[in-house]
Amino acid sequence: MGSEECIRVLIVDDEPLSRKKIRYMLEGDPEIDIVGECSNGAEAIEMARREVPDLIFLDVHMPEKDGFAVIEDIGSELTPAIIFVTAYDHYAVQAFEVSALDYLLKPFDRERFERALDRAKSHILGEKAATLDRQILSALEEIRARQDHLDRLVIKTNGHVFFVKVSDIAWIKAEGNYVRLHVGKESYLLRDTISGLEAQLDPSSFIRVHRSTIVNIDRIQELQPWFHGEYRVVMQDGAELTLSRTYREKLNGFLARAL
Repeated sequence: MGSEECIRVLIVDDEPLSRKKIRYMLEGDPEIDIVGECSNGAEAIEMARREVPDLIFLDVHMPEKDGFAVIEDIGSELTPAIIFVTAYDHYAVQAFEVSALDYLLKPFDRERFERALDRAKSHILGEKAATLDRQILSALEEIRARQDHLDRLVIKTNGHVFFVKVSDIAWIKAEGNYVRLHVGKESYLLRDTISGLEAQLDPSSFIRVHRSTIVNIDRIQELQPWFHGEYRVVMQDGAELTLSRTYREKLNGFLARAL
């Protein structure tokens, strides 16, 4: 197969070791041309538009923009085959297997990787279905609509593992590749994106008030007018958070009244 016929592959994962593992398993395959690697969603969107890959190995949980957001941004413009890579999105696995091209559940072995790659090759070099992007978007919407909401989270800290009831969380703040859960007088770091966690919370109890903040509606004490159309959200634990204009209408609709 000539280089012009090679399958152009983009690797997207925020974990260097995971990217290295995927690259290692692809190296030496004469049908594969690795066009780039990305560590976050924003880079992935930019490189996908520039390199126009045939296949993307796409991590689900990444900083700022997760795998869902990447597909939403490039899906209408490009039609790459997608193999999702996920460590713990068990609720998505069945939907991906039916509606998407394939998925890899970390940790995966070479045999599972080869099955996914062979399926991708068959699709790309064979039928090249033009509806793949719409199928993936449809699958993601199904997952979001049907998934069960979290009722507890597993926290690992100082060598201990314990559970936190979601209903006990007052508010959540994004911190880089993590989110900080504020529970009473304590706070805990959890490795997840703010968007990824928001998608798993009950929208009747938790609402986004800022691009980096989610609050438990039952833990709000009052809302105070602030500057430039923004509001100050005063929590029962004394925390003062910002309700940005971007999310004000969403809260208005939730409260069914004007602020």
